Amino acid sequence: MTNINWQTIDTVLLDMDGTLLDLHFDWHFWMTYLPEIYANENNLTIDEANRIIHEKIHSQTGTLNWYCLDYWSTELQLPVAELKRDLKHMIQAHPEVMTFLKRLKELGKTVIMVTNAHRDSLAIKLEMTEIGDYFDAMVSAHDYGMPKENADIWRKIQSDFPFNPQRTLLIDDNIHALQTAQDFGIRYCVAATHVSPNMDKVDPKGFSHFENFNEIMP
Repeated sequence: MTNINWQTIDTVLLDMDGTLLDLHFDWHFWMTYLPEIYANENNLTIDEANRIIHEKIHSQTGTLNWYCLDYWSTELQLPVAELKRDLKHMIQAHPEVMTFLKRLKELGKTVIMVTNAHRDSLAIKLEMTEIGDYFDAMVSAHDYGMPKENADIWRKIQSDFPFNPQRTLLIDDNIHALQTAQDFGIRYCVAATHVSPNMDKVDPKGFSHFENFNEIMP
């Protein structure tokens, strides 16, 4: 269990997919639904479509393209953002997320979303959940042309949304992002390991971590 001294924190940076929202929506879309559409459009078997798409996705791991709906729409010749809406009923927040966000606002914390998600993907998530009401700002890595895996992004975000790294908490399920944030100087970096009831837990790789937001509730 992770003990957080909330009195020492002014700013809370929160990831979205996997951290606040169940990652099963995105996983099912990319690993199952999109290959089915791609197979149908290109007269391929599901196995062939899976192999092609998985290889393409793997080739972009750790890059902004990996998260970019525009890139994948061009690469696959499919309206990816539009197709995501077909499954939007699957989008849901993790248990206790709304309570957690409400508590942060009650305590007067500055709450900023920092997501690698494309703005079109972010829009769908905000449409289907109520999380957007609790953020002072929402940052997409696409605004900066680099993912959170790039350490330079934290300096750029701090320039636009000033925060004291020594009094800032980042919660993310992306261990690489936590590492770049820690290297930048963000003092409190905590891993959200329970990305979905349908998926394996994240290995926190030595970072402080939690499974349910009840464990770190202010």
